[in-house]
Amino acid sequence: MTPMQRALITKFLRASTIIIAILLLAGCLQAQVLTPLAPVNPTIGLPSPFPTLTPIPTTSTPTPTTEATLSAEPTPQPSPIPTDQTLPPSALITQISGHEQTYELGCEASAAVDWAAYYDVLIYESTFQFALPLSDNPELGFVGNVTTDGWGQIPPDAYGVHAAPIAELLREYGLPAHAVTGMTLEDLKAELAEGDPIIAWVIGNMVYSSPVKIYDQEGNAVVVAPYEHVVILIGYDETNITYMNNGNFFTVPIDVFLTSWGVLGNMAVIYD
Repeated sequence: MTPMQRALITKFLRASTIIIAILLLAGCLQAQVLTPLAPVNPTIGLPSPFPTLTPIPTTSTPTPTTEATLSAEPTPQPSPIPTDQTLPPSALITQISGHEQTYELGCEASAAVDWAAYYDVLIYESTFQFALPLSDNPELGFVGNVTTDGWGQIPPDAYGVHAAPIAELLREYGLPAHAVTGMTLEDLKAELAEGDPIIAWVIGNMVYSSPVKIYDQEGNAVVVAPYEHVVILIGYDETNITYMNNGNFFTVPIDVFLTSWGVLGNMAVIYD
């Protein structure tokens, strides 16, 4: 091969190399044009990864001056009111027993003789019942016919009797019985803690009925309530009251007892 021929072949190879490079570059650019990026909508913003927080305004605590610090004196505090520490947290009278009342309307006499028996004074229920005075006012005597009338009414229908006539008759048997109204829970606890049971006027077996003001034939006003009943309170603790009803023993939450007892004004007969 002559020198002339070699030079021609070399030029041809260089030209071919340049053409191939141009073709490859054109193919890459074409591939990029065929896969454009998705257009972006400028009206849609990306959510912030954190909510906007409203800063809490800071307040500066004033620094007391030296003069205020030196002149300040401790404020005297009142002494706490002393509480009665003599009452135990609970009390229960165990040496007491009872019986089922003889007459449907005779709960007061039945409880009274059980209460008297606790103090070793024995009384027949019927003897006590028929010794009570009769009246149309339960503050003065027994309202109704105990042998024939039913329970749950108010005067002038058959009703029963309140604390005053019961206490008065018990005193005739030598017992220091005292009728009270407005007795507090602390008063009640004090009596029971001393070992003295209490005859308490409630409604039914610790339920509620609405009190009613009536007037007797003499024009005297008295508050009565349907299903007036009496029980004997014998104990308490921090949450409950224990009582005897018709010879059976029950425990009831204090608030339930207070609701029922409060209908007739926290009426009771106590040993005093």
